[in-house]
Amino acid sequence: MSMRKYCVRSVLAAGLLAAVSPALSQLYFTEQNFKPGPIEGSDPLVGLPIPGATPAEYRAHLLWNMRAGLNVAALQCQFSPYLRSVQNYNGILAHHSAELASAYSTLNGYFKRVHGARGQKQFDDYTTITYNNFSTLQAQMGFCQVASDIAKEALAAPKGGLYAVGQRRMRELRNALVPVQEAAMAYNPYSITVPTLPPLRDDCWDKKGQLKSKCAPR
Repeated sequence: MSMRKYCVRSVLAAGLLAAVSPALSQLYFTEQNFKPGPIEGSDPLVGLPIPGATPAEYRAHLLWNMRAGLNVAALQCQFSPYLRSVQNYNGILAHHSAELASAYSTLNGYFKRVHGARGQKQFDDYTTITYNNFSTLQAQMGFCQVASDIAKEALAAPKGGLYAVGQRRMRELRNALVPVQEAAMAYNPYSITVPTLPPLRDDCWDKKGQLKSKCAPR
């Protein structure tokens, strides 16, 4: 085989290898930007409005919404054993039990304080709607990915540190409920259309190594 043929084949092979090798990631070929950033419990993005809440009640509100989101993820994201959604959620309940129990008590107290005898019913409705608001189909990939990352961070946080995780990640969890366009999913790596290659016959190349027009791919 001539050196020219060897070089052409080597370059083409290298190009095809690069084309079918996706970036290393988890559920996505490319990293998605769900616009992370710190958030407070009083931010409307966190969940349902709780007007007149105290700082402690807003703190409980953020924690309860994050717990609900991770709970929904434990149910919806079992399609990927890699995410360990159920195991991680159960681990969070055990590791941060005291902080979650305090959030429940504080938030339940808010509804009783504001709604009186109807407080428990209002709290139950709030909890049900909060769960439903984390349910997603079109954005399931992004939601499950982010929820998994948050769960891992929560497990690594010291006891009493769950709220700090919520402050850092709750905005991202909510944003992950909006479907994103996966650029790498525009093609199927197993059905790539291979470009037409120039022939390697000697009669198709002139003395300067240029491809003759009669052999140019059409």
